[in-house]
Amino acid sequence: MARAAIVDGRNECWTSHATAWEVAIKVSLGKLKLEVPYEDLFPGEVIKNRLGILPTDFSHFREVIELPLHHGDPFDRLLIAQARVEGLTVVTRDPHFPAYDVPLLW
Repeated sequence: MARAAIVDGRNECWTSHATAWEVAIKVSLGKLKLEVPYEDLFPGEVIKNRLGILPTDFSHFREVIELPLHHGDPFDRLLIAQARVEGLTVVTRDPHFPAYDVPLLW
């Protein structure tokens, strides 16, 4: 379902600066090994796949304050807040996300 929604040209697809930041941190800590250079992903694949880039905004940070603490990962909490503020669906299989009031797709 997620792949079909992503490749459907009628849908706008976004990636967050928070995702690029989290990947960079995990690579720098040795917790994530990329098969391609970071810049091939960000912005390389983002541009290639015509994804919109969702920057963080003060309204997103404000929404984080309102979120119940079902999930302790600060990057995931920011993605949830962004989705709530912007009215977006999150593509994830993370088991913590359903506890939040945000549409999910996988």
